[in-house]
Amino acid sequence: MFDAIQAARADAILGLMDAFRNDANPDKVNLTVGVYKDETGGTPVLKSVKVAEAKLLEGESSKGYLPIGGLGEFCDLTQDLYFGNGHEVVSSGRAATFQTPGGTGALRVAADFIHQNFPTASIWCSTPTWPNHPKVFTAAGVNVEHYPYFAADSHGVNIEGMLDAIKAAPVGDVICLHACCHNPTGADPSAEQWGQIADAVYARGLLPFLDFAYLGFGDGIDSDRSALIEFARPGAELLVASSYSKNFGLYRERVGALTVVTADAASAKTVASQVKATIRTNYSNPPSHGASIVREILVDQVLRQQWDGELSEMRERINGMRKLFTQTMAERLPDRDFSFIERQRGMFSYSGLTADQVDTLRQKFSIYIVRDGRINVAGINPGNVGPLCDAMSSVLGAG
Repeated sequence: MFDAIQAARADAILGLMDAFRNDANPDKVNLTVGVYKDETGGTPVLKSVKVAEAKLLEGESSKGYLPIGGLGEFCDLTQDLYFGNGHEVVSSGRAATFQTPGGTGALRVAADFIHQNFPTASIWCSTPTWPNHPKVFTAAGVNVEHYPYFAADSHGVNIEGMLDAIKAAPVGDVICLHACCHNPTGADPSAEQWGQIADAVYARGLLPFLDFAYLGFGDGIDSDRSALIEFARPGAELLVASSYSKNFGLYRERVGALTVVTADAASAKTVASQVKATIRTNYSNPPSHGASIVREILVDQVLRQQWDGELSEMRERINGMRKLFTQTMAERLPDRDFSFIERQRGMFSYSGLTADQVDTLRQKFSIYIVRDGRINVAGINPGNVGPLCDAMSSVLGAG
Protein backbone atom coordinates (compact mmCIF):
# COMPACT_ATOMS: atom_id res chain seq x y z
CA MET A 1 0.00 0.00 0.00
CA PHE A 2 2.83 2.40 0.79
CA ASP A 3 4.19 2.15 -2.76
CA ALA A 4 1.39 4.42 -4.00
CA ILE A 5 2.28 7.22 -1.57
CA GLN A 6 4.05 10.26 -3.02
CA ALA A 7 6.56 12.30 -1.05
CA ALA A 8 5.12 15.37 0.67
CA ARG A 9 6.42 18.77 -0.29
CA ALA A 10 9.12 19.82 2.16
CA ASP A 11 8.36 22.71 4.50
CA ALA A 12 9.98 25.80 2.98
CA ILE A 13 11.56 27.07 6.20
CA LEU A 14 12.73 23.68 7.44
CA GLY A 15 14.18 23.01 3.99
CA LEU A 16 16.22 26.19 4.25
CA MET A 17 17.44 25.07 7.66
CA ASP A 18 18.78 21.85 6.10
CA ALA A 19 20.52 23.85 3.37
CA PHE A 20 22.03 26.17 5.97
CA ARG A 21 23.42 23.27 8.00
CA ASN A 22 25.04 21.83 4.87
CA ASP A 23 26.57 25.16 3.80
CA ALA A 24 30.34 25.08 4.35
CA ASN A 25 30.74 28.89 4.33
CA PRO A 26 31.98 29.89 7.82
CA ASP A 27 30.37 33.32 7.42
CA LYS A 28 26.89 32.03 6.65
CA VAL A 29 23.93 33.86 8.24
CA ASN A 30 20.59 32.26 9.14
CA LEU A 31 17.58 34.62 9.25
CA THR A 32 14.90 32.00 8.60
CA VAL A 33 13.32 29.99 11.39
CA GLY A 34 11.40 31.79 14.14
CA VAL A 35 13.67 31.09 17.08
CA TYR A 36 15.28 33.70 19.32
CA LYS A 37 19.05 34.02 18.98
CA ASP A 38 21.41 35.82 21.33
CA GLU A 39 24.48 37.79 20.25
CA THR A 40 26.50 34.59 19.88
CA GLY A 41 23.91 33.02 17.58
CA GLY A 42 22.70 30.55 20.20
CA THR A 43 19.24 29.93 21.63
CA PRO A 44 19.92 30.05 25.37
CA VAL A 45 18.11 28.39 28.24
CA LEU A 46 16.89 31.20 30.50
CA LYS A 47 18.50 31.33 33.93
CA SER A 48 15.08 31.44 35.56
CA VAL A 49 14.16 28.26 33.68
CA LYS A 50 17.32 26.52 34.91
CA VAL A 51 16.47 27.35 38.52
CA ALA A 52 12.86 26.25 38.10
CA GLU A 53 13.92 22.95 36.53
CA ALA A 54 16.29 22.23 39.41
CA LYS A 55 13.46 22.76 41.89
CA LEU A 56 11.16 20.52 39.86
CA LEU A 57 13.74 17.74 39.67
CA GLU A 58 14.20 17.79 43.42
CA GLY A 59 10.51 17.95 44.28
CA GLU A 60 8.81 15.85 41.59
CA SER A 61 7.06 12.81 43.08
CA SER A 62 5.03 11.38 40.19
CA LYS A 63 4.97 10.82 36.46
CA GLY A 64 1.23 10.21 36.40
CA TYR A 65 -1.00 11.71 33.72
CA LEU A 66 -2.14 15.31 33.93
CA PRO A 67 -5.88 15.94 33.54
CA ILE A 68 -7.17 16.35 29.98
CA GLY A 69 -7.21 20.12 30.41
CA GLY A 70 -3.68 20.16 31.78
CA LEU A 71 -2.09 21.53 34.93
CA GLY A 72 -4.80 23.58 36.63
CA GLU A 73 -2.50 26.14 38.24
CA PHE A 74 -0.71 26.67 34.93
CA CYS A 75 -4.06 27.41 33.26
CA ASP A 76 -5.03 29.90 35.99
CA LEU A 77 -1.65 31.63 35.75
CA THR A 78 -1.99 31.81 31.97
CA GLN A 79 -5.24 33.75 32.35
CA ASP A 80 -3.62 36.15 34.82
CA LEU A 81 -0.57 36.68 32.60
CA TYR A 82 -2.46 37.31 29.38
CA PHE A 83 -5.50 39.23 30.67
CA GLY A 84 -3.97 40.75 33.78
CA ASN A 85 -4.63 39.77 37.37
CA GLY A 86 -8.20 40.65 38.35
CA HIS A 87 -9.54 41.23 34.85
CA GLU A 88 -13.30 40.75 34.57
CA VAL A 89 -12.86 37.84 32.13
CA VAL A 90 -10.92 36.00 34.85
CA SER A 91 -12.88 37.03 37.94
CA SER A 92 -16.26 36.25 36.33
CA GLY A 93 -15.26 32.68 35.53
CA ARG A 94 -16.33 33.01 31.90
CA ALA A 95 -12.95 31.94 30.55
CA ALA A 96 -11.78 28.35 30.27
CA THR A 97 -8.09 27.63 29.62
CA PHE A 98 -6.55 24.35 28.47
CA GLN A 99 -2.88 23.43 28.40
CA THR A 100 -1.80 22.34 24.91
CA PRO A 101 1.36 21.03 23.17
CA GLY A 102 2.64 24.43 22.08
CA GLY A 103 0.79 27.26 20.40
CA THR A 104 0.33 25.07 17.33
CA GLY A 105 -1.46 22.51 19.48
CA ALA A 106 -3.77 25.27 20.70
CA LEU A 107 -4.53 26.26 17.11
CA ARG A 108 -5.34 22.67 16.14
CA VAL A 109 -7.58 22.04 19.15
CA ALA A 110 -9.44 25.27 18.39
CA ALA A 111 -9.72 24.34 14.72
CA ASP A 112 -11.20 20.95 15.61
CA PHE A 113 -13.59 22.65 18.04
CA ILE A 114 -14.69 25.13 15.35
CA HIS A 115 -15.23 22.40 12.77
CA GLN A 116 -17.23 20.24 15.13
CA ASN A 117 -19.42 23.00 16.58
CA PHE A 118 -19.63 25.51 13.71
CA PRO A 119 -19.30 23.26 10.64
CA THR A 120 -20.31 25.94 8.12
CA ALA A 121 -17.99 28.63 9.50
CA SER A 122 -14.90 29.75 7.59
CA ILE A 123 -11.84 31.19 9.26
CA TRP A 124 -10.28 34.38 7.87
CA CYS A 125 -6.49 34.75 7.93
CA SER A 126 -4.43 37.83 7.16
CA THR A 127 -2.57 38.26 3.88
CA PRO A 128 0.15 37.33 4.62
CA THR A 129 0.01 35.15 7.73
CA TRP A 130 2.13 32.48 9.37
CA PRO A 131 2.29 29.78 6.67
CA ASN A 132 1.15 27.07 9.07
CA HIS A 133 -2.12 28.86 9.93
CA PRO A 134 -4.06 27.84 6.81
CA LYS A 135 -2.47 24.37 6.86
CA VAL A 136 -3.61 23.67 10.42
CA PHE A 137 -7.13 24.99 9.83
CA THR A 138 -7.54 23.17 6.52
CA ALA A 139 -6.29 19.91 8.04
CA ALA A 140 -9.06 20.20 10.63
CA GLY A 141 -11.66 20.65 7.90
CA VAL A 142 -12.19 24.38 8.34
CA ASN A 143 -12.48 26.46 5.18
CA VAL A 144 -9.89 29.26 5.02
CA GLU A 145 -10.47 32.72 3.55
CA HIS A 146 -8.14 35.71 3.55
CA TYR A 147 -8.40 39.41 4.35
CA PRO A 148 -6.00 42.19 3.30
CA TYR A 149 -3.49 43.11 5.98
CA PHE A 150 -0.09 44.32 4.82
CA ALA A 151 0.41 47.55 2.88
CA ALA A 152 3.63 47.09 0.90
CA ASP A 153 4.00 50.78 0.09
CA SER A 154 4.03 51.87 3.74
CA HIS A 155 5.33 48.59 5.23
CA GLY A 156 2.44 48.89 7.67
CA VAL A 157 -1.14 47.73 8.13
CA ASN A 158 -3.72 48.15 5.37
CA ILE A 159 -6.39 49.14 7.86
CA GLU A 160 -8.94 50.27 5.27
CA GLY A 161 -8.75 47.02 3.31
CA MET A 162 -8.86 45.00 6.51
CA LEU A 163 -11.95 46.77 7.85
CA ASP A 164 -13.74 46.49 4.51
CA ALA A 165 -13.13 42.73 4.45
CA ILE A 166 -14.35 42.32 8.02
CA LYS A 167 -17.56 44.20 7.28
CA ALA A 168 -18.22 41.92 4.28
CA ALA A 169 -17.42 38.58 5.94
CA PRO A 170 -20.36 36.22 6.55
CA VAL A 171 -21.92 36.48 10.00
CA GLY A 172 -20.77 33.62 12.21
CA ASP A 173 -17.34 33.21 10.62
CA VAL A 174 -14.09 33.24 12.62
CA ILE A 175 -11.28 35.77 12.13
CA CYS A 176 -7.68 34.92 13.04
CA LEU A 177 -5.74 37.91 14.36
CA HIS A 178 -2.12 38.25 15.49
CA ALA A 179 -2.36 39.91 18.91
CA CYS A 180 1.12 41.45 18.64
CA CYS A 181 4.37 41.07 16.69
CA HIS A 182 2.64 40.02 13.48
CA ASN A 183 4.28 37.04 11.80
CA PRO A 184 5.64 37.45 9.14
CA THR A 185 5.49 41.23 8.64
CA GLY A 186 6.27 42.73 12.06
CA ALA A 187 3.59 45.35 11.38
CA ASP A 188 0.97 45.76 14.11
CA PRO A 189 -2.15 47.93 14.25
CA SER A 190 -2.05 50.97 16.51
CA ALA A 191 -4.15 51.09 19.68
CA GLU A 192 -6.74 53.18 17.83
CA GLN A 193 -6.82 50.73 14.94
CA TRP A 194 -7.28 47.77 17.30
CA GLY A 195 -10.36 49.53 18.64
CA GLN A 196 -11.69 49.94 15.10
CA ILE A 197 -10.98 46.28 14.32
CA ALA A 198 -12.75 45.05 17.46
CA ASP A 199 -15.74 47.31 16.76
CA ALA A 200 -16.00 45.93 13.22
CA VAL A 201 -15.56 42.28 14.26
CA TYR A 202 -18.26 42.40 16.90
CA ALA A 203 -20.62 44.53 14.82
CA ARG A 204 -20.39 41.93 12.04
CA GLY A 205 -21.00 39.00 14.39
CA LEU A 206 -17.62 37.32 13.87
CA LEU A 207 -15.76 35.22 16.42
CA PRO A 208 -12.27 36.64 17.03
CA PHE A 209 -9.44 34.14 17.37
CA LEU A 210 -6.26 35.80 18.65
CA ASP A 211 -2.96 34.02 18.08
CA PHE A 212 -0.72 35.24 20.89
CA ALA A 213 2.70 33.70 20.32
CA TYR A 214 4.93 36.67 21.18
CA LEU A 215 3.75 38.28 24.42
CA GLY A 216 6.59 40.44 25.75
CA PHE A 217 8.55 40.57 22.48
CA GLY A 218 7.03 43.83 21.23
CA ASP A 219 7.09 46.67 23.79
CA GLY A 220 6.45 44.81 27.05
CA ILE A 221 3.75 42.65 28.60
CA ASP A 222 1.26 45.41 29.38
CA SER A 223 1.56 47.00 25.95
CA ASP A 224 1.60 43.71 24.05
CA ARG A 225 -1.64 42.45 25.55
CA SER A 226 -3.57 45.65 24.77
CA ALA A 227 -5.18 44.09 21.68
CA LEU A 228 -6.42 41.15 23.74
CA ILE A 229 -7.84 43.52 26.36
CA GLU A 230 -9.60 45.45 23.59
CA PHE A 231 -11.42 42.30 22.53
CA ALA A 232 -12.14 41.11 26.08
CA ARG A 233 -15.21 43.32 26.38
CA PRO A 234 -18.05 42.54 28.80
CA GLY A 235 -20.03 39.59 27.49
CA ALA A 236 -17.83 39.22 24.40
CA GLU A 237 -16.79 35.82 23.08
CA LEU A 238 -13.31 35.02 21.74
CA LEU A 239 -10.61 32.38 21.38
CA VAL A 240 -6.95 32.86 22.36
CA ALA A 241 -4.05 30.59 21.40
CA SER A 242 -0.98 31.40 23.48
CA SER A 243 2.56 30.07 23.45
CA TYR A 244 5.44 29.97 25.91
CA SER A 245 8.00 28.96 23.29
CA LYS A 246 9.37 32.44 22.72
CA ASN A 247 8.90 34.38 25.95
CA PHE A 248 10.16 31.52 28.15
CA GLY A 249 12.51 30.01 25.54
CA LEU A 250 10.74 26.65 25.90
CA TYR A 251 10.67 25.76 22.21
CA ARG A 252 11.28 22.03 22.50
CA GLU A 253 9.11 21.62 25.61
CA ARG A 254 5.98 22.52 23.58
CA VAL A 255 4.11 24.66 26.11
CA GLY A 256 0.97 26.43 24.98
CA ALA A 257 -2.62 27.12 25.98
CA LEU A 258 -6.04 27.61 24.45
CA THR A 259 -8.39 30.00 26.20
CA VAL A 260 -12.07 30.19 25.31
CA VAL A 261 -13.92 33.27 26.57
CA THR A 262 -17.70 32.92 26.64
CA ALA A 263 -20.56 35.23 27.57
CA ASP A 264 -20.94 33.84 31.11
CA ALA A 265 -19.61 31.21 33.51
CA ALA A 266 -22.32 28.68 32.67
CA SER A 267 -21.44 28.79 28.97
CA ALA A 268 -17.75 28.40 29.84
CA LYS A 269 -18.46 25.06 31.54
CA THR A 270 -20.44 23.79 28.55
CA VAL A 271 -17.77 24.85 26.08
CA ALA A 272 -15.06 23.37 28.29
CA SER A 273 -16.73 19.96 28.05
CA GLN A 274 -16.61 20.15 24.25
CA VAL A 275 -12.97 21.25 24.17
CA LYS A 276 -11.99 18.42 26.51
CA ALA A 277 -13.77 15.95 24.25
CA THR A 278 -11.77 17.33 21.33
CA ILE A 279 -8.50 16.99 23.25
CA ARG A 280 -9.34 13.45 24.33
CA THR A 281 -9.49 12.23 20.73
CA ASN A 282 -6.34 14.16 19.77
CA TYR A 283 -3.47 13.75 22.25
CA SER A 284 -5.56 12.87 25.33
CA ASN A 285 -3.33 14.53 27.95
CA PRO A 286 -0.67 17.25 27.67
CA PRO A 287 2.94 16.82 28.83
CA SER A 288 3.90 18.08 32.28
CA HIS A 289 7.47 19.36 32.29
CA GLY A 290 7.25 22.63 30.38
CA ALA A 291 4.00 23.75 32.00
CA SER A 292 5.46 22.98 35.42
CA ILE A 293 8.43 25.23 34.61
CA VAL A 294 6.09 28.10 33.72
CA ARG A 295 4.04 27.55 36.87
CA GLU A 296 7.16 27.45 39.05
CA ILE A 297 8.42 30.76 37.65
CA LEU A 298 5.11 32.62 37.76
CA VAL A 299 4.29 31.68 41.36
CA ASP A 300 7.76 32.46 42.72
CA GLN A 301 8.23 36.22 43.16
CA VAL A 302 12.02 36.04 42.80
CA LEU A 303 11.90 33.83 39.70
CA ARG A 304 9.12 35.95 38.20
CA GLN A 305 11.24 39.07 38.59
CA GLN A 306 14.25 37.29 37.09
CA TRP A 307 12.16 36.10 34.13
CA ASP A 308 10.79 39.62 33.59
CA GLY A 309 14.37 40.87 33.35
CA GLU A 310 15.42 38.14 30.92
CA LEU A 311 12.37 38.78 28.74
CA SER A 312 13.24 42.48 28.68
CA GLU A 313 16.79 41.64 27.63
CA MET A 314 15.57 39.54 24.71
CA ARG A 315 13.11 42.23 23.60
CA GLU A 316 15.65 45.02 23.90
CA ARG A 317 18.24 43.04 21.95
CA ILE A 318 15.81 42.49 19.08
CA ASN A 319 14.71 46.12 19.03
CA GLY A 320 18.35 47.17 19.27
CA MET A 321 19.18 45.06 16.21
CA ARG A 322 16.29 46.69 14.35
CA LYS A 323 17.81 50.08 15.06
CA LEU A 324 21.37 48.99 14.20
CA PHE A 325 20.26 47.34 10.95
CA THR A 326 18.32 50.47 9.95
CA GLN A 327 21.29 52.72 10.67
CA THR A 328 23.74 50.46 8.85
CA MET A 329 21.53 50.17 5.76
CA ALA A 330 21.14 53.96 5.75
CA GLU A 331 24.93 54.20 5.52
CA ARG A 332 25.11 51.63 2.72
CA LEU A 333 22.10 52.87 0.71
CA PRO A 334 21.32 56.45 1.80
CA ASP A 335 18.72 56.85 -0.95
CA ARG A 336 16.54 54.02 0.42
CA ASP A 337 14.38 54.25 3.53
CA PHE A 338 14.63 51.31 5.91
CA SER A 339 13.10 53.06 8.92
CA PHE A 340 10.12 50.67 8.77
CA ILE A 341 12.40 47.93 10.11
CA GLU A 342 12.92 49.94 13.29
CA ARG A 343 9.19 50.70 13.64
CA GLN A 344 8.06 47.10 13.34
CA ARG A 345 7.97 44.79 16.34
CA GLY A 346 8.71 41.18 17.22
CA MET A 347 11.21 38.80 15.70
CA PHE A 348 10.15 39.25 12.09
CA SER A 349 10.11 41.86 9.38
CA TYR A 350 9.16 41.98 5.74
CA SER A 351 12.40 43.23 4.21
CA GLY A 352 10.98 44.12 0.79
CA LEU A 353 13.37 41.69 -0.91
CA THR A 354 12.05 39.80 -3.91
CA ALA A 355 12.35 36.02 -4.29
CA ASP A 356 15.14 36.46 -6.85
CA GLN A 357 17.07 38.77 -4.53
CA VAL A 358 16.67 36.27 -1.69
CA ASP A 359 18.03 33.52 -3.94
CA THR A 360 21.03 35.67 -4.83
CA LEU A 361 21.78 36.35 -1.17
CA ARG A 362 21.77 32.63 -0.47
CA GLN A 363 23.73 31.55 -3.53
CA LYS A 364 26.33 34.33 -3.51
CA PHE A 365 26.66 35.30 0.16
CA SER A 366 25.30 32.30 2.14
CA ILE A 367 22.62 34.49 3.72
CA TYR A 368 19.46 32.49 4.31
CA ILE A 369 16.09 34.28 4.19
CA VAL A 370 12.60 32.96 3.49
CA ARG A 371 11.71 33.58 -0.17
CA ASP A 372 8.88 35.99 0.67
CA GLY A 373 11.54 38.32 2.11
CA ARG A 374 10.73 37.69 5.78
CA ILE A 375 13.78 38.02 8.00
CA ASN A 376 14.20 36.92 11.60
CA VAL A 377 15.67 40.04 13.17
CA ALA A 378 16.78 37.99 16.19
CA GLY A 379 19.29 36.30 13.89
CA ILE A 380 21.14 39.60 13.44
CA ASN A 381 23.99 40.43 15.80
CA PRO A 382 26.80 43.01 15.95
CA GLY A 383 29.16 40.54 14.29
CA ASN A 384 27.09 39.80 11.19
CA VAL A 385 25.14 43.02 10.67
CA GLY A 386 27.94 44.59 8.61
CA PRO A 387 28.40 41.70 6.15
CA LEU A 388 24.60 41.30 6.01
CA CYS A 389 24.04 44.92 5.06
CA ASP A 390 26.94 44.83 2.60
CA ALA A 391 25.36 41.85 0.86
CA MET A 392 21.85 43.33 0.88
CA SER A 393 23.05 46.68 -0.44
CA SER A 394 24.95 44.87 -3.19
CA VAL A 395 21.85 42.94 -4.24
CA LEU A 396 19.47 45.90 -3.91
CA GLY A 397 21.90 48.22 -5.67
CA ALA A 398 22.21 45.80 -8.54
CA GLY A 399 18.44 45.64 -8.80
